[in-house]
Amino acid sequence: MASTNCWRCLARPSQRLLLAPASMTAASSNPTSAAFSTSTQLAARSTSGDTGMSRHIRTGKRLILGKKKRQGDKHKTPGPGERKAFRKRIQLSNDNALVVPGLAELTAQNVVDPGAVGQVVGIPVDVVDQLRTCEAFKSTQNWGLFRSPHMLIRKETVDMAQQLTDAVAKKETLRMVVTGDRGSGKSILGLQALATGFLNKWVVINIPEAQELTTAATEYSTVHNSDMFSQPVYIVKLMQAIHKANGPILSQCRVELDHMQLPISVTRNMSLAALINATKEPEFAWPVFQAFWKELLRPGRPPIMFALDGLAHIMRVSDYRSPAFELIHSHDLGLVRMFAEALGGKTPFPNGAAVLAVCSRGNAPILPSMDKALEQAAAIQAGAKAEEVPLRDAFYRKYDERVFEALRGVRVLDVRGVTKHEARSLMEYWAASGVLRLRVDEKNVSDRWTLAGGGVLAEMERVSLYDIRATV
Repeated sequence: MASTNCWRCLARPSQRLLLAPASMTAASSNPTSAAFSTSTQLAARSTSGDTGMSRHIRTGKRLILGKKKRQGDKHKTPGPGERKAFRKRIQLSNDNALVVPGLAELTAQNVVDPGAVGQVVGIPVDVVDQLRTCEAFKSTQNWGLFRSPHMLIRKETVDMAQQLTDAVAKKETLRMVVTGDRGSGKSILGLQALATGFLNKWVVINIPEAQELTTAATEYSTVHNSDMFSQPVYIVKLMQAIHKANGPILSQCRVELDHMQLPISVTRNMSLAALINATKEPEFAWPVFQAFWKELLRPGRPPIMFALDGLAHIMRVSDYRSPAFELIHSHDLGLVRMFAEALGGKTPFPNGAAVLAVCSRGNAPILPSMDKALEQAAAIQAGAKAEEVPLRDAFYRKYDERVFEALRGVRVLDVRGVTKHEARSLMEYWAASGVLRLRVDEKNVSDRWTLAGGGVLAEMERVSLYDIRATV
């Protein structure tokens, strides 16, 4: 059967035409040799199977049996955890940025001073290390564009810090939820609250991403004689962060209770820093953390700040499953239940405390129960009467009562855009750092403030710093 011809074979002259003149010449000179050559060609064609058409010849191709070996692997495959480390990498300084002289430093006094509203202040070096340990900095924030970490003191910053310090001074518990539009600076306010706790020598416990607790991204196990589930690997990491960030304060506190149920040896002359750092084994993490939490709630201890970012992720049913293959509610996880009871007012804090929850709008599930609970809490905070509080939707039957219990009586801080005065201070700092090549006057400030939707911080950064960030 003849093979299919390509365009090179079709364009090539036929072998019959190439052999015709030679055969004719040979026949005219020597008829015997011409007959012999003709019979030889016919025999060769019959043995090769040629039917008169030229063969399909693909030049330059060779069949290779086996895997082709690479000469050299230029791209190395990332190792375990390298992609996540690169994704969560935090850069807090840039040597190419200019040093901005004359800026004040954040202190425990100016963070509650109304006269400091609109100022850009630097974060002390030791507080920067503590905030980095607590993972308060986010990879989506533009810290890597400037020489050193600075922050803008907003009106909301002063109000929040004033409420925190007043509640702790009266040995009360402030339970606050920070909410607002996307990109309005809620995570920065949470960072400023953590900085306030470190400056006032409080014990700061921070859960940077609540999503890691509920999306089945970490190991979990059942708690003996309980309906809860613990996440031992995450708790070990959290205890190490608490020890590193609050080491000097915890070293001054001693163990006062007898913890005979612990699998490790704990004596009364042991410090709380040694207690929380006593084990690196995941199976012992949850009992040790419970003992540490009980010791913190003893009278005479330092005040506590318990913060969490991404509140919506712990106000729903998690992705974990019980041994019966049923979905586990987030409040049945030990660490989440501990925070939910503190936020709901069930945990007594005799030394004063601040429980802060930040709502994330960029990556958050839609939860009608949480939205309705926050709406009711905001109405009560505004002084609405009982009949003026928004009621639940009578036609919606999937409200979660555990969410309403956890958010009952909380204070709501609704964050909006910055004012034009605050926007001008921020743009002047950008221009002094060399990342904003623009004259900072009333017209340009008003233009950027308007384009940012009324001073939304993320939109102002996108309008002003997008080109710089793309080249860094």
